[in-house]
Amino acid sequence: MDTRHGRDRNGAPATRSAMVLLAAAVFVGWLMMWVTLPTRTFSSTWAPTLASHTNSTYFGKQGTRIVIYVFPILFVSVVACIYLHLLKRSGDSTGVQSQRGVFCTRMAAWRRPVLVRGPLGIVTGIELAFFLLFLALLVWSYSAFINLDFSKIHVKPVEKIMRNVLRWQAKLDRAALRLGHVGSFCCAFLFFPVARGSSLLPLIGLTSEASIKYHVWMGNLVMLFFTAHGLCYIVFWASTDQIHEMLKWTRTKVANVPGELALLSGLVMWVTALPRVRRQMFELFFYAHHLYALFLVFFALHVGVAFFCSILPGVFLFMVDRYLRFLQSRVRVRLVSARLLACDAVELNFCKSPHLTHSPMSTVFINVPCVSRLQWHPFTVTSSSSLKPDRLSVVVKRAGRWTEKLYETISSLPPSQPGHLDVSVEGPYSQATPASFLQYDSLVMISGGGGITPFISVIRELVHRSGTAAEAATPSLLLIAVFKTSADLAMLDLIVPASGGFSDISRLELRIEAFVTRESVPSAGDVVAIAHKVPAEEVLFKPSPSHAPIAPVLGHNGWLWLAAVVSSSFFIFLLLVGAVQRLYIYPVDGNSNRVYPWAARTLLNLLLLCVGIAVAASAAVLWNKRRRAEEAKQVENVATPASSPATWLDKPRRGDAEVESSPLHYLEQATAVHFGRRPDLRTMLLEIGGTNVGVMASGPPELLEDVATICSSGSASNLHFASISFTW
Repeated sequence: MDTRHGRDRNGAPATRSAMVLLAAAVFVGWLMMWVTLPTRTFSSTWAPTLASHTNSTYFGKQGTRIVIYVFPILFVSVVACIYLHLLKRSGDSTGVQSQRGVFCTRMAAWRRPVLVRGPLGIVTGIELAFFLLFLALLVWSYSAFINLDFSKIHVKPVEKIMRNVLRWQAKLDRAALRLGHVGSFCCAFLFFPVARGSSLLPLIGLTSEASIKYHVWMGNLVMLFFTAHGLCYIVFWASTDQIHEMLKWTRTKVANVPGELALLSGLVMWVTALPRVRRQMFELFFYAHHLYALFLVFFALHVGVAFFCSILPGVFLFMVDRYLRFLQSRVRVRLVSARLLACDAVELNFCKSPHLTHSPMSTVFINVPCVSRLQWHPFTVTSSSSLKPDRLSVVVKRAGRWTEKLYETISSLPPSQPGHLDVSVEGPYSQATPASFLQYDSLVMISGGGGITPFISVIRELVHRSGTAAEAATPSLLLIAVFKTSADLAMLDLIVPASGGFSDISRLELRIEAFVTRESVPSAGDVVAIAHKVPAEEVLFKPSPSHAPIAPVLGHNGWLWLAAVVSSSFFIFLLLVGAVQRLYIYPVDGNSNRVYPWAARTLLNLLLLCVGIAVAASAAVLWNKRRRAEEAKQVENVATPASSPATWLDKPRRGDAEVESSPLHYLEQATAVHFGRRPDLRTMLLEIGGTNVGVMASGPPELLEDVATICSSGSASNLHFASISFTW
């Protein structure tokens, strides 16, 4: 027994490490293909050799780009799925914790914020280093392309290159072309960060929420290069009296009209995604961003299917993830109850499958058809899957038309009678593992307003761990919560779950410092009692046969199923494309790319790609749905709570059980409320002792910038900063 245990304990990490190294080697090789693309060696030696081995009657010139650009990334994705499955099965949180602790200690200087206020937002040293390396790669690629093209212009007479074109105009033409090539390189990375369920992000320790800023960076670069590409060509056509080229759609060459339509679609998304527009008119941003589908279709029609394969890996993984999210969103989930708080916030408690586990600070996207059939809004999960395996909770605060209408809809339901509300959910998407919190000696959580919600799940998770895992020490917690009014103090109610179930919370070293900025100290009465002017009200919902618990869309072994979906869907695509190419296109075109229309070939490939994804993903989801049927029936029969829980802001009045009152009393003793002032964050943070202190901030951008500035100072070497984005 011991020998086998030792073999498993030593062999599994080694296997996972080997898989990570293999994936890293393949990715570096894929990246090197992009690096060498603008060199003379690639164009004159490697490209002809690769073409001779990969061109066939089944795929033509498209086959070469599939081998070079698509296969490596899909291979890395499948390997990452298997790695994450093995990591999940191992459950070696202690090992992961120690590895991450060592890594964070060695990389502490690189993980500190170096840019706080600027167009890039809060940027750590390692993020800035990789971003500068990426920019250097773009500069290298463009300069190498230009040098190679300009050398040909200087060697040959201009008349042999282009008729009736001056030398500077020929250079402008090549410069414009290469701007498009470099923009396509950025576009190859554009969709990786927004594939929420992809295996690539967790493989390198990233989360879908934290990766949004990388998508923003890539989007700005893509549109910058593509806009310059289009403007340069307009200048070129105008200077050579070829402005009619703007309306040209060639049969078997690059088509200008779809390129212009793709650029217009991108410009609309670019303008509506500006921070000021996005925050003030979120609905406009949300709807405009659906133009990405037109952008991709027109881009593919512009460059042809062979060149489109260079950006296909990210697009393909995004399409797989998007279709899986679509299938999950078709299910109406069971809403058990809603808790109305005095601060105009509502806690939604959903029924979920016990096999669906999520990490603290996970994110779900919610759609309520009676409010809006099209809008999906992200919310942070406040529940702990360890504490309540069959419940998932989120908090919605009134802060806009959508949230206000949802609050009014729920508050209008009579508390005495169970209500009914259709809700769809996508996710949850995990933010961090519990081991990432356990690596710190102390954990400081700083929130502003509704930014407290990510930290509620952290507190609940650590309360559970402190009561069930005595051998794993939990860090001491300090929650600094800033609110505008005393009514907002009701958000602290959420620390105690509505259904109870807390273990001995006194084993957790917790201190809460709450600051109310717009009210002075009350002259008389209990501060906490005044803060809670309206007791929390709970609204129950009756179960519906058509509603199901929130469950993983691909079942318990989701990572293995995702690997199967990715590989099988692309195999189906290759099978269909090969058959169509060999039986229908090749007899007409003969791999010359000069007879069969590019547009028809491109649309056929896009259609077959969608067919492959739909067939493979639908089969996997239906198979797992059938296996979950019996489990879902058992979960649906869970008894609905019959009474509203007490809160520490509203003292128990009916002799509640000690197991319920004990956590409430402890939280009351651990909380200090300060009126009429803001926290002195610099003093409070620098006074914290210990060599390894985690500092997490969630709230308005100004709060995040202030905390990041303190943590980046030389006098705060023991503070490790992490920004939690809860608004888009």
